[in-house]
Amino acid sequence: MATTTEQPREYLARHRYARITARKARIIADEIRGKDVNAALELLQFAHQRASSFYLKVLRSAVANATQEGDVNVNRLVVRDARADDGPMLQGRLRWRAGPQGRAMPFRKTTSHLTIKVSELADEPTGKAKTKAKAKRGKSKRDGAKPSEPKSAEPKSGKSARKGS
Repeated sequence: MATTTEQPREYLARHRYARITARKARIIADEIRGKDVNAALELLQFAHQRASSFYLKVLRSAVANATQEGDVNVNRLVVRDARADDGPMLQGRLRWRAGPQGRAMPFRKTTSHLTIKVSELADEPTGKAKTKAKAKRGKSKRDGAKPSEPKSAEPKSGKSARKGS
C-alpha cells in the first residue's frame, strides 16, 4: 500500500475592493512572499508604504483563520502567496480634473483585491536522523572515494598555454 504525503493546509484571507492601486500594493506583496509570518508582521509594522497597513490587517486575518484549527503551530506559518490583483474603478467610472487651457483630464480611482495564503512548514527530519544522514553523505568522501572521471594531463587552453610555445 502506497503512502500519500499530506500537503500542508493553506489558510486564505482577502481584502477585496481595497482603495489602493494594485501596482503600489504589489511592492509590499513581493516583500512578504515566502517569509515566515513573524518576520512578515515585523516588516509590515515598520514599512512606510501605505499598502503595508492593508497587508498587515490581511495577514493578521489569515493567521486568525489558521488558529481556528487547534493543531496549527502559529510560529511555523509561512506566507505562501501574497497577491494584489486589479479591482474595478471606484463607482465604475472615470473622474475628471481641470487641465490646461480649459481642458478636462481624466483620472481613475482604482481598487485592488489583496490576497494572502499562509501554510504551516512541512516537518523536517530532526535530531539523530538528520545527523545520521549528514554523516552518511560525508563518510564516502572521507574514506577516499575516487572521483568518477580522472583529471586529464592536457594543458589548459588560453594565454598561459600559448606563452610556452
